[in-house]
Amino acid sequence: MDSGPSKRRKLDHSQTTSENAAQSVAPRGPSRLRVFILEADDLLGDVSLDYAVALQGADDLLHKVKGSIEAIEPHESLPINDAARRLEKKHRIHVPFPEPRPAKDSNYKVSFAKPLQFNVVGSYVSKTMVKSQRDHAVDMVVVIPAEILQEKDHHDLRYFYKRAYFLAVISAGLQKEFKDTADLLFEHLNGNPLCPIVSIRPKKDGTEKEGETPSLLDYRIRVIPCFPYGFFPKTKLHLEAALIRKGYEEGNLEPTPFYNSTLTAEGSFLAYLKVLRHAEKKCAAFKKACILGRIWLQQRGFGGDISRGGFGHFEWAVLLALLLQGGESKGNATLSTSLSSTQLFKALIQFLSVTNLAEKPCVLGPGRADFGAPEDCGPVIYDSSRQHNIAFKMSPWSAALLLQQAKRTRSLLSDNAVDQFGPSFILKTDLPLHSFDLVARLNHLGTFDKVSETDPRGRLWQLGEAVYKNLRRAFSDEDYGDKARLIHIQTPDRPAWPLAESMSPLDDSALQVGILFHPVNMARTVDRGPSAGPSAEEKEECDAFRQFWGDKAELRRFERDGIHETLIWNSSSPFELCEEIIRYVLSLHLRIGTVEKDLTFYGNGLASLLPLRPTDASVFNATRKAFASFERDIRDLEDLPLHVRQLAPVCPELRQASVKLPTLGWSKSGPQPMETVISFEASGKWPESIAAIQRTKIAFLLMIGRLLEQSKAGELKTWLGLEDSACDTENLAFLDVVYESGASFRLRIHSDLEEMLLEREAKDKTLEQYLRTKAATSLARFRRLYTQLPLHTQTISTFVTRFPALSPTVRLLKHWFNSHKLSCHFTDEFIELIVLHVFISPYPWEAPSSASTGFYRALLFLARWDWRSDPLILDTGGDMAAAERHAIGTRMEAWRKIDPNMNHTVLFVATAQDPSGLAYTTLDGHAKPSKVAASRMTALAKSASKVVREQGVKLDPRRLFVPSVKDYDVLLHLNGKVGKSILKTYPTDDLDIGSEGAVKHSKFKNLDERTGQNPLPLAQHPADALLKQLNAAYSGTLAFFRGAAEDKTIGAIWNPQMQQRSFRVNLPTSYQPVFQVKGDGSDGGDDDKEEEQAVDVNREAIVAEIARIGGDLVEKIDVKGL
Repeated sequence: MDSGPSKRRKLDHSQTTSENAAQSVAPRGPSRLRVFILEADDLLGDVSLDYAVALQGADDLLHKVKGSIEAIEPHESLPINDAARRLEKKHRIHVPFPEPRPAKDSNYKVSFAKPLQFNVVGSYVSKTMVKSQRDHAVDMVVVIPAEILQEKDHHDLRYFYKRAYFLAVISAGLQKEFKDTADLLFEHLNGNPLCPIVSIRPKKDGTEKEGETPSLLDYRIRVIPCFPYGFFPKTKLHLEAALIRKGYEEGNLEPTPFYNSTLTAEGSFLAYLKVLRHAEKKCAAFKKACILGRIWLQQRGFGGDISRGGFGHFEWAVLLALLLQGGESKGNATLSTSLSSTQLFKALIQFLSVTNLAEKPCVLGPGRADFGAPEDCGPVIYDSSRQHNIAFKMSPWSAALLLQQAKRTRSLLSDNAVDQFGPSFILKTDLPLHSFDLVARLNHLGTFDKVSETDPRGRLWQLGEAVYKNLRRAFSDEDYGDKARLIHIQTPDRPAWPLAESMSPLDDSALQVGILFHPVNMARTVDRGPSAGPSAEEKEECDAFRQFWGDKAELRRFERDGIHETLIWNSSSPFELCEEIIRYVLSLHLRIGTVEKDLTFYGNGLASLLPLRPTDASVFNATRKAFASFERDIRDLEDLPLHVRQLAPVCPELRQASVKLPTLGWSKSGPQPMETVISFEASGKWPESIAAIQRTKIAFLLMIGRLLEQSKAGELKTWLGLEDSACDTENLAFLDVVYESGASFRLRIHSDLEEMLLEREAKDKTLEQYLRTKAATSLARFRRLYTQLPLHTQTISTFVTRFPALSPTVRLLKHWFNSHKLSCHFTDEFIELIVLHVFISPYPWEAPSSASTGFYRALLFLARWDWRSDPLILDTGGDMAAAERHAIGTRMEAWRKIDPNMNHTVLFVATAQDPSGLAYTTLDGHAKPSKVAASRMTALAKSASKVVREQGVKLDPRRLFVPSVKDYDVLLHLNGKVGKSILKTYPTDDLDIGSEGAVKHSKFKNLDERTGQNPLPLAQHPADALLKQLNAAYSGTLAFFRGAAEDKTIGAIWNPQMQQRSFRVNLPTSYQPVFQVKGDGSDGGDDDKEEEQAVDVNREAIVAEIARIGGDLVEKIDVKGL
């Protein structure tokens, strides 16, 4: 420690006051990076296995398996078919030869000798299993002795025939030993049809008690034969070698990269075991990084099986080990062994995100390797030291998917403003309805005849490869604009089969194709191809274009762009256009889709529920143009005392977020005005009284209406409407402007002085508390209408142009809220912000490119959102500081401490414009929604997400929109005819109904003076007015639920807290007296029993009062239990 006097520190004046202030309020808690590390450590502890308990008996079983195999008697060479028949006849075991099976006249000979070596490999040895993995297997490698193999066995499946027979003999010995204690099955190692193995699954002893969670996992032992390391020269097994020669002439041999890599993998089990063990010793965090990688891959649907992408835990671990030991071409290590597990995880994600395996081979280690074209060899991660392609089980589509997933995760981990842990390790991203905009199922494969005998993966895989190549050429042409961001093929799993049976072929199974749209280009109905110029290069491009597209290609002249090869599509919506392209391309090149049921398409069921059409955007644009015309008419008024500063829309129709399309023409139910607010330039002539300001607004509105009718005579009409105000300090009136064209607008006036007076009154401590509370409520209402709603409309309108799928997704989610009678409890703005959050924070996906994926992800978010403890923060500006986010979280914690029962604040939704978090979740001082409604929203979203997850692409979307009315205690059925008659209010209906002077209209239209007139706009829908009255009268007794305006049923639930109680004055609702017995009379018989007067809710009277309030609008009331 320095003992000298402290020196005066120079002050740095470069920082501004705002920067210092931001630093002073910066969060003192753990940073986002630290939180991610802590959560990852907790995850590692939660998923780790207690191997002694979870895999109890595995070591003893391995020793028994080893002893049983060693006890098998060897035999001399026999013809392969004779040996197979002998084994099947004696032990009832069908030898699992790969296809094509040995010919009947084959002169191959097979024998059996004791294995050269036994080794346990895989996750059991490295202790990197997790509880949640798909299955738990302990792998035992059995090395085939060299004396029963020949050096030329690497040709024409000879080694794999001998391997299959060797496995069958082992299975016969194991079946004899474990016939009563275990189940034995054949299966393919990682779905590779060349590599059958035998699995031994111990039978349950039934010792677990009923209802007790079993601690012993359902594991199995996999016995894997292989040849000794280095038996076949690596120089003969390179990727471009042609090792399947039977049936081909010498000059027509085709490379067999998959076959060759399978051979090198067969001899590399022990070599990679040493690689992994070395990495574990050198790097302390290696195992944990492997576990994190396993979970990351598992949540994205990846695995070592060919049908699951061919990139699983083994490939992750080996790749990480090679990068730690010497990943560079010069042999230097790419990663440091001192990195932590999360650092290693991020480093490998970074590596995968910049390595496109489908386009360029990745070579690890010293030396160079020459490869053919990527489409010939497939994805390549080449280990030059062991001369093996680690990614040989991968397909081009799985490599593209892995690249995209790594890029998304890298983007997520670099965004410190969002939760990084949940999207990385918790969310499942392989659900097709969440990941793809269109899913197609290929049901008929009989017409595909382009099968190569040199590819042992089979006819179905080759069909998938052909489908992918053609669709990628059709959708992912970078020169002319990509229509799809991702194309993925899902092949079926290869099931296990009994020892006595032959394996079932997969040729009759179906392929599943997933397409992720480009949000802009997929809607393009005219595609320009290459230019039809005179040069040889242009002619070559045009010939290739016409050869692929066939008769669909035609020449067209474009203004300022010359003549081009062109494709004209008949469909209009992105989904239908994608379906049209798929049907055309597969029918042209693969003869698939000529029959309607050959192809089944999923993902468009939601569009028919509203319905959603491509022309909807033009309707909303026409509405915006009508508003622009209305604004121009307002600004052109010359006799206004103040200049118009702003005319802002505040309704969903003018931000493309209304469930129904706005109606610009006349409708039978009358005009439905679109709400707007107008603000004027600052003026000192406003009265300094809130009540006087409201009356001044009325005068302003009357003047605006008169001036509009004068300036646009015959083009519009105006009416002054009165608000349902409780006092004269609230807004009293609005102006409805209805154009003859059908467009209608509702105008309210904003006054800056009114906000200032309300704020002064709310902070005036000399006033009574109830007056200050009333002023604060009015101030919040004022700011919501005149400040926050215009900003919100502007924000949504901006993002709608940025994300084409945002508007239909908002409409779908609002329709879901309406269907389940939740919309009366939630503001439109809240629902819109939920959808916007899915688009601007889409992790672990990209922003939705269709309404269907956006809707399903919004439901998933609602199902997972813990609104009791987590605020929803939307950084709409993209520049929200960490200090602001921390302040929002602190504010929510303060609200939860003040109001732990959430009576006043339930949901907390903050934006850059409204950091308070309450603007869109409170209305008139009350929580909107209530805790009951928010809980029901979460429960319904969880149920819907569960159905989506379980049903998959076969889901009928209509199921998600079917309401459950059995949960309601009271159902109010509304009379539709009465509602329609109330909506039809005409200008001549100016007398009170029921008065002696009321006009009686003729039932004949030609004698009715209303004929030819248009109904007046109503201030509120009749059902909404009824619901408002019911909530005001019975808010503490009943919770009412209602959907959209056309919903003819109102549901209600009794408050469970309203139970039988003792009588007191000022009871909250209607009660009736009841008598309850006090005491049990055990001492003195009936004389000891006392009757105590109590009261209970008078449900019959409340229901009768509701019927009286509803009048003719309520047709029938159903009450549960009455």
